[in-house]
Amino acid sequence: MAESGGGISPRMGAVYTCPGAFAGGLSPALCLFTHNLCDFAEISVGVENFRDFRKKPFKNRVQSAIMNVASYWKQNEVKPLDYISYELEQTRQALLEAGVVMMDPSTVYVEAGVRVGSGTILLPGTILRGDTTIGVACEIGPNTMLTDCQVGDGVHINSSQCSGSTIEDGAQVGPFAYIRPGCRVGQMVKVGDFVELKNSTIGPGTKLSHLTYVGDSDVGADCNFGCGTVTCNYDGATKSRTVIQNGVFVGCNTNFVPPVTVGEGAYIGAGTTVTDDVPPGALALGRVRQECRTEWKDKRK
Repeated sequence: MAESGGGISPRMGAVYTCPGAFAGGLSPALCLFTHNLCDFAEISVGVENFRDFRKKPFKNRVQSAIMNVASYWKQNEVKPLDYISYELEQTRQALLEAGVVMMDPSTVYVEAGVRVGSGTILLPGTILRGDTTIGVACEIGPNTMLTDCQVGDGVHINSSQCSGSTIEDGAQVGPFAYIRPGCRVGQMVKVGDFVELKNSTIGPGTKLSHLTYVGDSDVGADCNFGCGTVTCNYDGATKSRTVIQNGVFVGCNTNFVPPVTVGEGAYIGAGTTVTDDVPPGALALGRVRQECRTEWKDKRK
C-alpha cells in the first residue's frame, strides 16, 4: 500500500497529505514545494475560479500551478531560485578571484553589478545591492547592508545600513548606524553607534560618535558632535536645513531648530536649543541657569 507524504502549507496554515508521494518517488520537500505552488496558483487564478481550481485532481492542480508560476515569472521578470543561486555563486566567485576577501562566502550576498575593490574584506552577513561600488582595502560587515552606495577606499562599515549615499575614503561607520538616501559622508568622518543621517553632507574629519540624528543638514569639516544631538528638521509642515560651518563644537543634548546657521569655530553648550544663528567663534548657551537650594531636603521633612 502506498504511503502518504504530508506537511504544513505555509500560506494556508493547514495540514495536507500527498497520496502516494513517497512511494512515487516524491520527497517530503518536493511535496511541500508542489503544495506551495498550488497555493500560489490559487492566488493567481483569482477568487472567481478558486473553487473550480480546487476541484481538479492533485496532478492537474500541480500542472496548472507550474504553468501559473511560470507565467508570473515571465510577466514580472522574476528569476527562478536556482538561477538566482547560480548567479549569486558566480558573482561571489568573480569577486574572490579579483582579490576580495570573504571569511565565509556562503554568508555574503552580492547582487550582480556590484563592484568591490581588491583587498576589501566582506564579513558574514554582508548584503550588497543595486548600484553599489566599494573601493579597495575596505572592511564591510558583519551584518551590514549597502544599497545603491558609493564607498571609497579604506572605509570601515560595521553592522549598519546605508542607502543611496556616498561614503568617502577612510570613513568609519557603525556599529548600528543608519545612513539614509541623499547623504555624502566625507573623508575620515566617524559615524558611530546609533547615529542616523538623512539627506545631509558631512565634511571631512567630522565626528558624530553616538546617539545623534542629523537630517537635512550641511555640516563642515572637523566638527565634533556630542551625544544626543538632534537637528529638528521637520516642523510638521515643512523641512528646513541646518548649516554648521567648519570646526564647530556641539555639546551633548543639543537641539538645532532650523533654519539656522552656526558660524565657523563656534561652541554650543551642552543642553542648548539653538533657534537663532550663531556667529563665528561665539559660545551659544540656551539652557536654564542651574539653581541650588541648600538644605532643601531637610526643610521638606
